[in-house]
Amino acid sequence: MIHTIDLAHHRLVALSRSTLVALRAILFRDAGPAAAGALQEAGYAGGEAVYQSFREWLRLQGKAAPEELEVGEFQRKASTYFREAGWGSITVGSMGEALATVDSADWGESDPDSKLDSPGCHITTGLFADFFGRLSEVPLAVLEVECRSAGAPRCRFLLGNADVMRFVYDEMEKGHSYTEAVATVV
Repeated sequence: MIHTIDLAHHRLVALSRSTLVALRAILFRDAGPAAAGALQEAGYAGGEAVYQSFREWLRLQGKAAPEELEVGEFQRKASTYFREAGWGSITVGSMGEALATVDSADWGESDPDSKLDSPGCHITTGLFADFFGRLSEVPLAVLEVECRSAGAPRCRFLLGNADVMRFVYDEMEKGHSYTEAVATVV
């Protein structure tokens, strides 16, 4: 069974985690808050290649396309793929009927030594919006609500439609926790 990813064949490139941390710091230093949007756009632009790499990785293992896997097998395979690709392991879950969650206690874009004031895995939010949007065949918005770079024990990403995610974000801006905001989503 093939578990390694041929980066060149999959149109991927390896970067060190310190490169990602430095890139984020430099962009925020030079561009201020606009850096978050730029990093999200970059992540989104790479989402298709990562999704196609995942499909090819599954095919080389004799597995079905991602959308044909049972939920439990998809979660296991996606976690193994992202770990093998150097991003870290993930657990996919849900919060109610309107939102999916992706959690990781070892996510590669995060840096616990950064001690950020807010979540900082901006490339990942864009990447996950494209990757999971392709899987669900509908556009998704992604919001990181917990981050190891900001002192949390895990990175947690919420995935949902743009209206729901905008509501959750607005409620958080008003001082509510994301769990309180999600609890009011019908």
